[in-house]
Amino acid sequence: MLKLAFRNLLSRPMRSLLSLLGLTVAIAGMVGLFSVARGLDAMISDTFNDIPGLVVMQPGAPIPIFSRLPTDWGDDIAAVPGVSVVNGEIWQRVNVIDGKTIISPPRFLFGIDIASRIALKKCVYRNAMLTDGPYVGRFLNESDRGTFNIVVSRQIAEEFEKGIGDTLQVNNRDMTIVGVYHHGSLLVDVAIILDIDQVRSLTLFDPDSVCAFYVEQEEGVDVEELAERIRGVFRGREVERWQPSSAIRFAPASSGNPLIDFLRRLDQGLKSQKPPPTDDSQEEKNTPEADGDSGPQSDSESEAIESSVETVPGQSFASIQDVDTASADDVERDDSDLPIEVRSASDWADRFDEFAGDLDIILGVLTAIGVTIAVLSIVNTMLMSVTERIIEFGILKANGWSKYDVLKLITIESAVLGFAGGVLGSLFGRIAADVVNWMWPTRAHLYASPGLLVFGVVFATVLGIAGGLYPAFWAMRMMPMDAIRRG
Repeated sequence: MLKLAFRNLLSRPMRSLLSLLGLTVAIAGMVGLFSVARGLDAMISDTFNDIPGLVVMQPGAPIPIFSRLPTDWGDDIAAVPGVSVVNGEIWQRVNVIDGKTIISPPRFLFGIDIASRIALKKCVYRNAMLTDGPYVGRFLNESDRGTFNIVVSRQIAEEFEKGIGDTLQVNNRDMTIVGVYHHGSLLVDVAIILDIDQVRSLTLFDPDSVCAFYVEQEEGVDVEELAERIRGVFRGREVERWQPSSAIRFAPASSGNPLIDFLRRLDQGLKSQKPPPTDDSQEEKNTPEADGDSGPQSDSESEAIESSVETVPGQSFASIQDVDTASADDVERDDSDLPIEVRSASDWADRFDEFAGDLDIILGVLTAIGVTIAVLSIVNTMLMSVTERIIEFGILKANGWSKYDVLKLITIESAVLGFAGGVLGSLFGRIAADVVNWMWPTRAHLYASPGLLVFGVVFATVLGIAGGLYPAFWAMRMMPMDAIRRG
């Protein structure tokens, strides 16, 4: 039966080829489009798996470059039990490198407190330092404080043809490359790393502020529990909540990276849709009924809540440990007014997963258009094939073929078309993804996973079978004499 199906397809080569080509293009497009989403997922997973700590930022800021927090809050975070190292960070956009205006891919000045950065057990940049080849250098150390010695990504070094010891002019300031790193993630390989005070002087950054704090926990400490302890320290403090308009003061309107710009607009939209609490609603929150307590509060509970409300910048952790005695309802209630956001790797991944989910919908719609055209092509091919073989089917039935034999033959033919289209489409889609990654290594990261390729083959085979069902049912229902007479 399979041999007969192949012979029938080859007897009409042009029609079979066009149908096969239509399905191949549709599946290749599907693999190529969904490799964008899979590549994003893989990049996010690989990146945040290497960043096990917490990032403390200004509430509402989508990414650290837009965040501002007081520098002295780092001391309060360091006093929280379970915190091992607190590293202040400043991120600023690079506008010009060696006279070239930087738009896309974006580059950033990454100012670090060198002493605390060295103390981190897991530093994604230090761990990614190149130790062989032409870029054998070192990471920043105490001797680099107060200097414009820098560590750059391999992409930046290659783009501007620089090596260890060479001078790189960044925002009209000469800097000396002492090390080169390569992580492989588009989110990490964008930085020019140097002393945090030098970034402040170069960009006129507020000396009493940082963009964010990176917090590394002590061994064995649960990240989520530590995050809640840090939140407890800052309940009741005040800091200006990040608003979209504040980005005008801190950064250019466009980051130069479409992904970052999209995430920023998405975050702005979500934040702007949340209405501020009214006085009435605030009064309701402060009533015993709103807290789920119909009776008067105990003295210890009142002291805990009072201490959380009266906390001010500079207050030590020990003075507000009673915050932990507040009820879970109180904690949840106050989180919306926190002056900080504490994000773990899983929090960042969840945000990108939401973006990837929206992206999958868009890619699914685009793929559905191509798949629909491919299915119609298969239906047309098989229907024309059946119409031309009416007499043949009549003779086969007259010689003992059952209607299910006819159904099986046509279904196998359409399945062969679908399987071949799936194999070729998956192959071409994988090749296209590799070509894009090779041509634009600093701008694209597509990943046609084995699971996606297998799905493409199976999906195309199912489409082929579905496309041949109508012609098959139409042929199997014809009586032998009717088929011969119609032919």
